[in-house]
Amino acid sequence: MDIKLPIDTNMHCCSKNACTMRLRLRIGTRPSRTPPMGEQSLPGELLGLWLNNFDHEWQMNDDKSALIDPRQLQIGMYVELELGWMAHPFPKGSFRISSEKQIETIRGLGLPSVRYVPAKSDLPTIESTPGSDPVAPPVTSAVDDPAASQAKQLGRDRSELLGAQHRDLIACERRFGAAAREYKLVLEKINTNPTAATAQCLGLVNGFVGEMLGEGESAIRLLSEGMGDKASMHPVNVSIVALLLGKYLGLSEADMADLGVAAFLHDIGKFQLPDRVRWLEDNFTANEYKLYQEHVAQGVLLGKRMEVSAGTLQAIAQHHELVDGSGYPARVTGDRMSLPAKILSLVNRYDNLCNPSRPSASITPHEALSLIFAQLKSRFDPVVLGGFVRMMGVYPPGSVVQLTDERYALVVSVNSSRPLKPRVIVYDTRVPKNEALILDLEQNPALGIRRSLKPSGLPRAAMDYLSPRQRICYFFERSVDKVPVEVSP
Repeated sequence: MDIKLPIDTNMHCCSKNACTMRLRLRIGTRPSRTPPMGEQSLPGELLGLWLNNFDHEWQMNDDKSALIDPRQLQIGMYVELELGWMAHPFPKGSFRISSEKQIETIRGLGLPSVRYVPAKSDLPTIESTPGSDPVAPPVTSAVDDPAASQAKQLGRDRSELLGAQHRDLIACERRFGAAAREYKLVLEKINTNPTAATAQCLGLVNGFVGEMLGEGESAIRLLSEGMGDKASMHPVNVSIVALLLGKYLGLSEADMADLGVAAFLHDIGKFQLPDRVRWLEDNFTANEYKLYQEHVAQGVLLGKRMEVSAGTLQAIAQHHELVDGSGYPARVTGDRMSLPAKILSLVNRYDNLCNPSRPSASITPHEALSLIFAQLKSRFDPVVLGGFVRMMGVYPPGSVVQLTDERYALVVSVNSSRPLKPRVIVYDTRVPKNEALILDLEQNPALGIRRSLKPSGLPRAAMDYLSPRQRICYFFERSVDKVPVEVSP
């Protein structure tokens, strides 16, 4: 069935309260459905539609709600605080009130109204009549100036969260920088001491693999610009994203190690080429392009000298191959490519679209993902591409977006298990740029992403505030779930 979306269709992210998504990815099988390609459809919107329909089941709860005065709050009410999760002290923005203390805290937030969901509450529905005076429930406990006390606590919480946010970013950036320096050291040792270079590479990759395969979920984190030159930035970027995708697709620890080493070393052959052809340019002559392609064979030769595993060698040899046989150098098809090679081929292409040789030719992560999905998907394994889209989300870190409340934001982190609800920095004139807290859309069920924007489409003030990256750098961090106030039935 063909599905056509109008040009102005808004792909809203579903809220956690509104839907439950269960995704099952089967390695080695092709998806049962392919995304529709209507003439009036936009790639990004189709991407969102396909993500929502690819091998999953939806359970929708159509819960009616009402806005009530905070003085009407009672124990047993299920409420949704339409605030950023860092603007209130509760672990979640939606929960059933279980104590008078929670009521006092909500009133101390200074909200003119609170959204109340009768269907999830344990008391009769309260009607909100326009113009009527709300009736306050009996006061069952007294607290001295709870609003002032709560305001002070919120201030302390905000300071702690802001400090933790900065520390987490600095930690990721330091580790990215350390990996980039390791890459340069490996390059220096390849010709003089190849086995030492291999050991150094394995130490770094095994450390990443051990962390990623450990307990808990990993989130993809956008870093600041200026994390190194392209020669070292690209292999680190590709290594991190490829390993996260390998974990998402269920690779074994041995295959993860092969993939990580191959991703880290896939371009080492370029340093055996003349400077003028090390980085692909659109204006290459036929001879220059042929010489550029030699970096694959050179990389395989260096890999053999380093005595890397057969799986690593195969992935290096095939990192420019495509499943439809249009790649190089051997023009093999998907049935002859290893799974690590298929992953590396896709992630390498994605990073080159986001970070081309000429920064002026770069496109946003959302545009890169949409381009691959809309025009190049036949060149990549459908299972690998499906996993990549679901892991990165429709709006990967680095995407500039407009939220459903019309505010502008920059996606800074995506949890691969909840890709529809990324974490964003929101343009807010009331908050200084260096004090902007990350807003977790997972904790804000009433808020979603309306559309993606080119950075040039932002107002000047929003551009200065959000500082969209011209160079996209990624790392990973541990994703910690918050403990809910109460488990709803």
